[in-house]
Amino acid sequence: MADTISNPSVDISPISPIERRDSLEKHLQTRPDPKDLKDRNILLDTNAAPSLQSKALELERQRATDSLKKGLGKRPEREELVERNILPDSNAAPAIQGQQKELQRHMRADSLEQKLQSRPKPEDLIKEGILEANEEATTE
Repeated sequence: MADTISNPSVDISPISPIERRDSLEKHLQTRPDPKDLKDRNILLDTNAAPSLQSKALELERQRATDSLKKGLGKRPEREELVERNILPDSNAAPAIQGQQKELQRHMRADSLEQKLQSRPKPEDLIKEGILEANEEATTE
C-alpha cells in the first residue's frame, strides 16, 4: 500500500463504465483473427471440441513417438552399414573424418609412387628370365 501512495505514476482513480466499454471495444477491434493465431501456434488447428483438444494433441504426439520407435527399431546396426560402405570404418570424430580420408588417400598415393620408383627395369626382368627378349615391355 505504501508503494501506491509513494508512486505518483499509478492512477488509482475509478474508471467509468463508458470508458471501460470503449477500451474493451478498442481491444476487441485490434484482436487478431483465429487464422493468424493458428499460424502462430497459439490456437490449435483442429475441429475437435476444446475439452478434447488436449487429448487429441497427446494422441498425435504418441503416434509420432510410436512411429519413431518403429523406424529406429528397423534401423540397421553400425557394423552392417560399415560392411555396406555406407558409413566409414573409422573411430575418428565426424568433424575430422574428411581430413582422415584425405590423409589415407595421400598415403596410398605416396606408397604407390614409392613402389613404382622401386620397380625393376625391363632389362633386369629379361636377365632374370621373367620377360622374354621378344616381348615388348612398355616404359613410361
